[in-house]
Amino acid sequence: MTPDPNNERRSERARRAILDAASDLVRRKGFAKVTIEAIAAQAGVGKPTIYRWWRSKGAVVLEAMNEELGDDFDYPDTGDIAADLTTQITAVSQRLITGRISEAFKGVVGEAQNDPALMKAFRETILEPSIVKCRARLDSAVAAGQLRSDVPTDVMVDLLYAPIHYRHFLGFGDDAVRRSADLIQDILLGLRPRPDAE
Repeated sequence: MTPDPNNERRSERARRAILDAASDLVRRKGFAKVTIEAIAAQAGVGKPTIYRWWRSKGAVVLEAMNEELGDDFDYPDTGDIAADLTTQITAVSQRLITGRISEAFKGVVGEAQNDPALMKAFRETILEPSIVKCRARLDSAVAAGQLRSDVPTDVMVDLLYAPIHYRHFLGFGDDAVRRSADLIQDILLGLRPRPDAE
């Protein structure tokens, strides 16, 4: 039996309406105040339609966030690791701390603390792809002699991104974005190759 293209189009329209509604409501009201009922009402669908595709509000918001992010967190490679890190991490800071997905990001991470399935999906769709891209760029800088080879790149990733999340979840806001370039320079002081001790 061949698929009904009209049904497929209707399904895609409903899915799109749900994700758009979830993004809009979380941005305007905050994650905690948004319900599946509210998402369904704004999207013009029934709750069973949402639960057919997602198991929880957090899962809906995570998918909406993923679609909005797309490939925004790709790493440039100009050959200058300091410039590339500054470009990428400043963009991440702006998106996560003061951008449109800020409330969604905080909400999903908060809910994921008590929802192992959501945490797994968050790690697989948001964190791990970004870590892989960052590690690849850092490996390239190590190979080029721009960064120390005795510090694992996984540790470098932690040093670079932990301050962003710390500032985001503790509400430092715009100041964290403004200071991101200086922070990268400070971290790189410890990650640059050291002169020979001889």
